[in-house]
Amino acid sequence: MVNFIGTYDCKADAKGRVMMPVALKNQMLPILKDQFVIKRSVFQPCLELYPMKEWNLLMEKVNKKNRFKKKNNDFIRRFQAGLKVVEIDSTGRLLIPKTLVDVAGITKEVVLSSAINIIEIWDKDNYEKVIDETAEDFAALVEEVMGEEDEDVDIS
Repeated sequence: MVNFIGTYDCKADAKGRVMMPVALKNQMLPILKDQFVIKRSVFQPCLELYPMKEWNLLMEKVNKKNRFKKKNNDFIRRFQAGLKVVEIDSTGRLLIPKTLVDVAGITKEVVLSSAINIIEIWDKDNYEKVIDETAEDFAALVEEVMGEEDEDVDIS
């Protein structure tokens, strides 16, 4: 399992190409030769970049859904809408498909943000807005998500 670290400010050119920052590219070295899947996020106005191995693990879980239930088919269709297989080229650039650039509202300023085993790709203004909106309630969220008494959580 990959665990990415960091948030990086980048620029997208007119064709939707983003140069991967060296620090992030170095983290990707073991998987750089593999393909990636890029898709729209479920909850936020951003994109998600999955290493192919992580995508395949997720698809194993999704593939266990009973396809004879309409809600499962609807979920799968929507979850996979617009996704593309992409590569990071030899110069370290990621080409974001135009349709996904539009979905995420990406202009020139881009933020690549680690989200454990995937990279979120944001328009910088949208990223800053979401971070600001969630800042006030973050302590309560941490307590709710990570503060369960029955779990042995070591954050040291």
